[in-house]
Amino acid sequence: MQIGIFAVGRLKSGPEKELVARYLDRLKKTGKAQGLDFSKVIEVNESRAGNAATRKREEAAALEAAISPETVLVLLDETGKSFDSVGFAGQIEKYRDAGKREMMFAIGGADGLDPALAERADLTINFGAMTWPHQIVRILLAEQLYRAVTLLSGHPYHRA
Repeated sequence: MQIGIFAVGRLKSGPEKELVARYLDRLKKTGKAQGLDFSKVIEVNESRAGNAATRKREEAAALEAAISPETVLVLLDETGKSFDSVGFAGQIEKYRDAGKREMMFAIGGADGLDPALAERADLTINFGAMTWPHQIVRILLAEQLYRAVTLLSGHPYHRA
């Protein structure tokens, strides 16, 4: 299964970008044996529309254009379901084992994600009830994707 990240906003050069790259590189190297292939990061600029609702609609349209109807869409939103790392890995495993070909994780911009995306999403998750900057969410997601692969492979990276 192909795994990708869709993000509103771009990571600038610096330690955040380097850390994300480090975890995604590890994911690329270890995921294939588990039937998980990290495929891409799609970054779009934040909409310049005059109000939040329009910005979110425009950003959602960019996301919809980047995925197929069969793509498993996972939204990252503070209102989503909370998983521990084992549960998160289990969700990925469930979709992989169901024969899904692609999974896309979506990180919204400063205004969040368009509520209409919740109807399209297969799963909405959170990394806690706090609001996180998208740069940190990207780091958390990259690390948890790598951790999920190590859990699925029985690698000792995850020590619970």
